[in-house]
Amino acid sequence: MRIKRGFKARHRRKKILKLAKGFRGGHSKLFKTAKNTVDKALGYAYRDRKQRKRDFRRLWIARINAAVRMHSLSYSRFMHGLKKAGVELDRKVLAELAISDPSGFSKVVAVAAEQQ
Repeated sequence: MRIKRGFKARHRRKKILKLAKGFRGGHSKLFKTAKNTVDKALGYAYRDRKQRKRDFRRLWIARINAAVRMHSLSYSRFMHGLKKAGVELDRKVLAELAISDPSGFSKVVAVAAEQQ
């Protein structure tokens, strides 16, 4: 009598096929292609979780830079002024402040400019 793998193999395959749900064609139906696609997708997801943090930081810096240059100050001088003044607002908050509350942001710029 031959030995069958039983539910272990079925569970393993079902787990992969469940992760492959929504993929097109055989990538969601056939185990071998689904496994390759899922492995690749999980790799991309891992990589892009790190990438997203970098992308948002770049976006915030670009927004802060644009807002600060309207006050005739460069981004690096602005950030240096904030550090010297002891202002501990992060880039995310500064970027949001620059967009949603320009008058409040101009006060922050004034504080940073005093330190120059």
